[in-house]
Amino acid sequence: MMHMNPIASLSALFGVMTTFAACSTVATPKNAVSPATTMTRPAPASLDTITLGAGCFWCVEAVFLELKGVHSVVSGYMGGAVKNPSYKEVCTGRTGHAEVAQIAFDPTQITVDELLEVFWQTHDPTTLNRQGADVGTQYRSAIFFHSPEQQKIAEHYKAALDASGAFRGPIVTEIVPATTFYAAEDYHQNYYAQNGEQGYCQMVIRPKLDKFRKAFATKLKQ
Repeated sequence: MMHMNPIASLSALFGVMTTFAACSTVATPKNAVSPATTMTRPAPASLDTITLGAGCFWCVEAVFLELKGVHSVVSGYMGGAVKNPSYKEVCTGRTGHAEVAQIAFDPTQITVDELLEVFWQTHDPTTLNRQGADVGTQYRSAIFFHSPEQQKIAEHYKAALDASGAFRGPIVTEIVPATTFYAAEDYHQNYYAQNGEQGYCQMVIRPKLDKFRKAFATKLKQ
């Protein structure tokens, strides 16, 4: 059963949506030329999977990696028409893909609605194709569900939040079936942990993580 709890403090978290450098403008390593590849590593049978888009995948990955019950988070691309897209291609906005984080989690430790609570609170789902300075369809707010149950939970949660007036405007998050997932280039994986001193990490990801850690202190890994 879902434990719906529209959060009154949602607006307080919007402060992390800064106007500093955008994700797509950050310089990429010289060796980061290989295109994305289809993610084929299966999660252990006891785990479930959900795929979320909430702006730059570096931010989404950094947040969800810290949650108890989350086994792995892989940054990548979903929802487009081009096979094996590269980061450069996705950044044009012409492939149709969204930057996403594919999350493998243990449903006995963390539920779908708990994951979505974090999702709703750590980005602004009322801005169409935009998160802060990151603008384009690749930064759209999206829930790619992997089962009818995930779809039901996401749609119910979205409707309840809209009805509660928790946000300043209507939620524009798309809720659609998961399609082919392409893992992003290696240098995108675990980006914040490996590039914590980089400008975007300091000005955008770190403030978001600080707010997230305070709001979800009881749900973090030790």
